[in-house]
Amino acid sequence: MSKRPPDPRRKIVPAEPVAAEDRDLFLEAIGTVRRIETDRHDARAPAPKPEPVQSRRDDAMVIEELLRPLPSSLDPDAAEPLRYLKDGLAPRVLLKLGRGQYSVRDEIDLHQMTATVAKDAIARFLAECKARGHLCVKIIHGKGLRSKNDGPVLKALTDRLLRQRGDVLAFRSARWNDGGSGAVIVLLKGNR
Repeated sequence: MSKRPPDPRRKIVPAEPVAAEDRDLFLEAIGTVRRIETDRHDARAPAPKPEPVQSRRDDAMVIEELLRPLPSSLDPDAAEPLRYLKDGLAPRVLLKLGRGQYSVRDEIDLHQMTATVAKDAIARFLAECKARGHLCVKIIHGKGLRSKNDGPVLKALTDRLLRQRGDVLAFRSARWNDGGSGAVIVLLKGNR
């Protein structure tokens, strides 16, 4: 911030020296003085320390789910990995896909979707990915643990839809650190 130039009409009068007696009386009246580092004062009370309430709830839910037995109606093959290779392609394509040697460029999460909504979402997602040139993508369908008697609905739907598409070259369940049997990595045919 720049200083304004002094007003030439204003007359500056030098201050008169303060008598030593007045100075001593003033200092005695105000007591000890300390220098203030800033002229701003924050009147707000300090914020309380955050408590990780939701993290604790999540941890408790994970422990509860791990201790709960799987329902007897659950399909024993629900955790089976998905895999598909279009006829005429070398098996090493599927092997590379499983090793994570293709770079996943986009993903969609189908959790909380109904089968009808998920079907449309998959079709739109794959069309958009092809248009953008994203030929290796991930579809997170979940493991179907909350599907009750129907088993993994979205997993089965994803498997069926991908097998019917002509632009899908290969797909297989993701590596464990990318979602395992709850996600599938898809390799699409480019526009040539």
